[in-house]
This record gives sequence, structure tokens and C-alpha cells, in this order.
Amino acid sequence: MAVRRTEAPAGPALPSLGGTRPNYRESVVHALRAALVAGELRPGEVYSAPSLAARFGVSATPVREAMLDLCKEGLVAPVPNKGFRVAAVSEAQLDEYTHIRSLIEIPTTASLADSADPVAVEALREAADAIVAAAADGDLIAYVDADTTFHLRLLALAGNQHLVTVVGDLRGRSRLYGLTALVEQGRLQASAEEHHEILDALLARDAPRVRDVMSRHLGHVRGIWAH
Repeated sequence: MAVRRTEAPAGPALPSLGGTRPNYRESVVHALRAALVAGELRPGEVYSAPSLAARFGVSATPVREAMLDLCKEGLVAPVPNKGFRVAAVSEAQLDEYTHIRSLIEIPTTASLADSADPVAVEALREAADAIVAAAADGDLIAYVDADTTFHLRLLALAGNQHLVTVVGDLRGRSRLYGLTALVEQGRLQASAEEHHEILDALLARDAPRVRDVMSRHLGHVRGIWAH
């Protein structure tokens, strides 16, 4: 059977990527993973490294290397002489990922109301602002990337790196196909503002409120963000 190859449509370029080569490659991996989660790279489709490179405004080599990294995570699979096929994720798998995340993220974040350093919590305000800005711009890749950064840094305050790794993997495997619809409906920014609610509740040492906001926030993943 012939393999259908998809040339990536025009989209937002990566931000300026400076620093060392490992950091540059990591930035490309983050951007591609965010595109997968946001649903801008569709399951079952085959994308070539040059087409993705053109979209993100980088050379093909780091994109190819990044896609090979994503292959190891099972997010894409190589197609000889064609590119990389995006792995499909079933509805049952997405439900399982979200369930595990809720079991970990909600109680862990709520516990930070009693234990987290207020200075460290307030330091996350910039990341929350980045999420709101991405929502206002309708930049889904930047939104997913900033959202992941915020939550993983927040969980890191609990001092358990293995927990952060597990949640990071689950987030990378999730899919939020409904984000485009939320942008069109003007509803994504309201969800983005919830990150500030989380920080405000933590700084107020209000664990029940943190739990409520986190429950509502994660509920979007398989609710209004799902389809």
C-alpha cells in the first residue's frame, strides 16, 4: 500500500533558539512534541523532516534528530525514504493517561499549599503569563509548551524528580485536538487564566481551593479540550 506523505502546512516558527547544540536540539524536540499534543501533527500522517524544518524555520538535521528522539518515546515511527508517521492514540489510552495524571497532579499540587516556598511559587508567574499570552495569540504550540513547562516546574517543587518524569511522559502522550475550536470560540484564554488561580491559591495556603482549581483544570483535558 502506498504511504501518504504529508507536507506540513505553514505554521508558527520556533522562537529564536540560541545556546549550545544540545539545548537547541531539545528546543526542537519540545516544539515537535507540543505540535503532536496540540493535534497540529495528525495521527497516521507521514511528515518529512524537510517539510517540518521549513515550517519551524530551522534546518532539517535537528528536526530529523528530534524525530528520532520522539521515535524512542513511541510518539512517531520512521517510514523509510518518507519521513515519520505520527502514532495513533486511542480514546481509551487518553482516558487512562488523564486518570493517572489526576491521581498524581491534583494531590501533589494541593500539598504544595503547605510546603512550597512562596518565592518559588511566585517565580512561576512568568510561565503563567506566557500561557495566557499564547492563548491570546492563538498559538497552540506555544500554549502546550508553556503549559507543560508550568506544570512540570510546579510539580518539581515537591522534590520528587521521578514524579515529574512520569507526568512529563504522560503529558507528551496526550492529545488535545479541541484546542483549535477553543481558540475559535474565544474560550482558551479563560482556561489559561486558571494557571494564575492555581498560583494565587498556593500563595494563600488554600489547599482545598488548589485541589478544586486543579480538578477543573485537568478536567478540560478529556472534557472541552478532548475533541
